[in-house]
Amino acid sequence: MSSFFRKPFAALSPVDAPSARPGNDFLNANDVALRRAALRKYLASGDPLLFDGPAATMLYERGVFINRSFDEVNIATPDLLRDVHTQYLSSGAQVLSTNTWGANTCKLRSYGLAEHMHEINVAGARIAREVAGGNAWVAGVMGPLGVRIEPWGPTSFDEAKEVFRAQAAALIEGGADLVMLQTFGDLNEIQQAIRAVRELGDAPIVAMMTTNDEGHSLYGTEPEWFIRKLEEWGADIVGVNGGNGPAPMLELLKRIKAVATRPVILSPNAGLPRLVDGRLIYMASPEYLGEFARQAMLQGVRALGGCSGTTPAHIIGMHGAIRQERAFHSTELNHSAQVGHAPIAQAAPPVCTSHWSKKLAAGEFAICLELLPPKGLDTDKLLERSRICKENGIDAINIPDGPRASARMSALASAVMIERDVGIETILHYACRDRNLLGIQSDLLGAAGLGLKNILCVTGDPPKMGPYPSATAVYDIDSIGLVNMATRLNSGFDLGGSSIGRSTNLSIGVGANPVAPEMEREQERFRYKVEAGAAWAITQPVFETDSLFRFLEFASRFKVPVIAGIWPLTSLRNAEFMANEVPGVVIPKAILNRMASAGSAEAQRDEGIAIAAELIAKIRSSVQGLQLSAPLGQVEFALRLLK
Repeated sequence: MSSFFRKPFAALSPVDAPSARPGNDFLNANDVALRRAALRKYLASGDPLLFDGPAATMLYERGVFINRSFDEVNIATPDLLRDVHTQYLSSGAQVLSTNTWGANTCKLRSYGLAEHMHEINVAGARIAREVAGGNAWVAGVMGPLGVRIEPWGPTSFDEAKEVFRAQAAALIEGGADLVMLQTFGDLNEIQQAIRAVRELGDAPIVAMMTTNDEGHSLYGTEPEWFIRKLEEWGADIVGVNGGNGPAPMLELLKRIKAVATRPVILSPNAGLPRLVDGRLIYMASPEYLGEFARQAMLQGVRALGGCSGTTPAHIIGMHGAIRQERAFHSTELNHSAQVGHAPIAQAAPPVCTSHWSKKLAAGEFAICLELLPPKGLDTDKLLERSRICKENGIDAINIPDGPRASARMSALASAVMIERDVGIETILHYACRDRNLLGIQSDLLGAAGLGLKNILCVTGDPPKMGPYPSATAVYDIDSIGLVNMATRLNSGFDLGGSSIGRSTNLSIGVGANPVAPEMEREQERFRYKVEAGAAWAITQPVFETDSLFRFLEFASRFKVPVIAGIWPLTSLRNAEFMANEVPGVVIPKAILNRMASAGSAEAQRDEGIAIAAELIAKIRSSVQGLQLSAPLGQVEFALRLLK
């Protein structure tokens, strides 16, 4: 059986995934050499690595205030720290960070704890190691010394190195798998920390500077320079932490990626803190950090974590984004595996599957209209609108599957009822978000068994976009993997390689986004979808022609019919919602201005129809069909475009 059809570890949460955790990569969880080898193997795999957030934030919430050493908790109240680590592990973190950022001799001296430096660091590492077991790696954390070193102060390079060396030795003795250097503002100082760790052996090093709004270190060093030097001195992962929150860090990332040759880590604060009722509150939500993680991974970041203000809830948000990215990565790596080595029956050609695919195969212009399933049990409006579509010559009804992560009647059930009661063909959207591989196969077999013939394979909007942001997303596979599976079922075999008898005979379509922010990636994924078996494509709603024509030029080499998505705007408010809230949609400023200048509500509706009609006139000869959206179910409004 092809590796594609095994449950890909990268698509699972780290807690469940056998290879996303180190445990299955070595026999003895107490063997640090094997743990480090497992970490290097994981880094080489290309999958993103999720660190936790700071223990100090959680300890502060539990009553450990800033007039006390947070590091002393390691020996004074270890159960409190153990609980913090357990929460981070449960949130999806693959690396637990020791509570030792300020546990060097210089900083501990101000609390009268210098003589306990070794004990505090060993205890910090051992507690994290105990919680991690074989399910996570442990990073021994070291921060700046809190004193100025040469040439800015009296502490020499060698003196600084020895302080760092003593702390690193204690962390490694306690069971740290790697050493993480955090929040350094002085490049000279972090050099001494790296030297100290390297003298102790081959522990992997994560080295992070902190920067100001301009992206410079606190001593004025430009990021291009300090990233080069961190790599030159032997850091295995390089990046930045802290700062003024996620947004500035994404801007800085462009400069870092221009020079970095090793994995990059970003670990932002949870926004800027505000003083609320005497407490420092960080304003970035878990959902916001999840979106930050997604954007960072799109730009090539390999490791993510949280700095001040982040909590297990924030790590859950970031973990959700990583989980979705792993599903993408897994299916992209394995798209060519398709159906393994079992004998494959010849799938029926598209012309034999459905009215929709026959029309496309014949080169005829096809039109479908999108209707949402009801939020409850009342299907009367859905069926009546479908009848109106049939009477007006619409070829198929497009049924979204939980659009914007909303909870509605099953798209599959809605499609069956429309075809049974109205007699018009449907295009079933099928999202990977909510089902594992077994559930997906069952649904596809069920759809085919009930007589459905057209399926649009989509990854699905993440739950954080909808009214139930705490809902769990599965994402065993994404749309590429879904096309692979549907193609396999069309060939008469299930995901395990066993014959299913009669093939499913589905007509397989996919989505496309002509205005994707990462167009190179969008084009690559489109190519994978076609190679996996996609026979046609429907675009996101388009509002300008240049991007669409560029995409069509690229797609033309694959000889796959492209249907353009058309959304007639009903009002300025509708236009602003589409522009700001709907992923994958870009509305030019000129169109927003046209809607704003239309005046009355009726004039805005007319202007929306005029804009859509003008767009159709420009693109009709270049596409093979239209998908019309009916905002708020207003079918008659959308049908005005066909007159």
